[in-house]
Amino acid sequence: MKILVCISNVPDTTSKINFTADNTAFDTSGVQFVINPNDEFGLTRAMWFKEKQGATVHVATVGGPTVEPTMRKALAIGADEGIRINAEPTDGFFVAQQLAEVIKSGGYDLIIAGRESIDYNGGMVPGIISALLDINFVNTCIGLEIDGNKATAIREIDGGKETLETSLPLIIGCQKGLVEESDLRIPNMRGIMMARQKKINVLEPTEGIHAMEDKTFDKPAPKGPVKLVDAGNVGELVNLLHNEAKVI
Repeated sequence: MKILVCISNVPDTTSKINFTADNTAFDTSGVQFVINPNDEFGLTRAMWFKEKQGATVHVATVGGPTVEPTMRKALAIGADEGIRINAEPTDGFFVAQQLAEVIKSGGYDLIIAGRESIDYNGGMVPGIISALLDINFVNTCIGLEIDGNKATAIREIDGGKETLETSLPLIIGCQKGLVEESDLRIPNMRGIMMARQKKINVLEPTEGIHAMEDKTFDKPAPKGPVKLVDAGNVGELVNLLHNEAKVI
């Protein structure tokens, strides 16, 4: 089985976010970048398929040279090879087009992508890839088993879970639950040293459509002042909630 894990290079959630150029561009100064968490759940599951079923695992991303440390981490976790499409990931449709070209020529049985990235939260890339390539797609995937050419997937739905059976090739949009946070892997020294020897293939982008353009960004409004009420003063708390906060 040949697996491609699509990864995004995203800011760590602890990073302080700012914008430049009159709030039209993201300021990367001092920001630590990591593998998108949803993608990392998928990468961990791919490692399970590699160890249990002998799968070959590649990782792919769209981005410039600055994304390579993130790719090296994925290789240190255990991926066999990396693919970097040398383009700025300006919007989800463009990214999906570039990844679709890699998938089309790569002969992959299973494509794993995060349900969404934690930076722009577009949630569109795996679905667009499915439409472009006409392959089966399961979103919000929290469970996956492969038996030969058949796949059993569990997806999260409103108020419950749905179990599906389908065939390969398959693309999933995964999230927490496909593996748990406790299953995530930290690269060890041996993995880091081996990752230095693994290949990252750099591909030039194909001509694609830039369907969207970011016009401006607005940060959430700062939180207002708070009032502290003594634990025993229930009357005052009720009065503030009713007359000032107007929530009851």
